[in-house]
Amino acid sequence: MTEFSLWLEFEEVDPGNWDIENDFANIQVHLKDGRLYGINVWTFKFAETAVKLDQNEGNNLDGLYFTPPDLFVKELSRDCIQKVISDLLKKGNLEEVLNASVLAKS
Repeated sequence: MTEFSLWLEFEEVDPGNWDIENDFANIQVHLKDGRLYGINVWTFKFAETAVKLDQNEGNNLDGLYFTPPDLFVKELSRDCIQKVISDLLKKGNLEEVLNASVLAKS
């Protein structure tokens, strides 16, 4: 199993003031081999919220579409995200399993 560490925006920026089931956050995944990933994560419920926000604010053709994040998860918690990243790494490199833009350029 690939060893990694996580930086989670919801733990560092205004901790305790996030809706773990209906929000979004940035995370960083640091692999032991030096690779660094920056991943935009949304909860499943936030996808619905994003469409409603676009409809209310007139963005993206009044909610006709939205540009998705890199990853959707059930909740913004360390436990959930750690399990998800571990599972994704079993499937391959994150830049291949998710998309190439998640790999930070040095």
